[in-house]
Amino acid sequence: MTPPVVHSLREQIREHIVEGIVSGRWKPGERIVERRIAVELQVSQTPVREALRELETLRLIESAPNKGVRVRNLSAADLEEIYPVRAGLEQIAAELAAPWLAEDVSLLEPHVAALHEADRRADGTAQVLHTVGFHRELVRAAGNSVLLHTWESLGIEVFTALSIRWLGTVQKSYAEEHEALVDAFRRRDPQIGVLVKDHVLGCAPRA
Repeated sequence: MTPPVVHSLREQIREHIVEGIVSGRWKPGERIVERRIAVELQVSQTPVREALRELETLRLIESAPNKGVRVRNLSAADLEEIYPVRAGLEQIAAELAAPWLAEDVSLLEPHVAALHEADRRADGTAQVLHTVGFHRELVRAAGNSVLLHTWESLGIEVFTALSIRWLGTVQKSYAEEHEALVDAFRRRDPQIGVLVKDHVLGCAPRA
């Protein structure tokens, strides 16, 4: 059995702040007060500060002397920058994973099924969750830990959510696009890397 994933206190705080940004609790330009988060979560300010520093490297927040920490006013252009990098990583991942996924796509299929239901209900939260889940499993299937770490460091889930919720980035059908990729893996399409790359670039918000 796979042991349960145990998240550090810093990671838990980071996820709390990210959820607050994505859900709209903190709006673009709004100040995030370190001390208030510490009191709310009943923790010291040190792990809160660490979590905020990590989110600053992801460019989700910004800090300035005497002004504190604020949610960045991200534009479509800011969000768009991440997609060519992500697309290149996923092209490599798809090409490395292709021999294994041609034999077994069972890790991808549940996300496609869930996306069909999410599309039907227009459930943005589920669309984000299973879109990111699909692509994470694709990258994991490449079997390259450096590639996976680099992909995860881009903050894919956060930026996917922000693209959909802040900018209204909507595809005709999340499920159909991902189902087409599964079919391409099954039939051993020699252009699978390019297909995945084009799919990711097609999801980018437009400035």
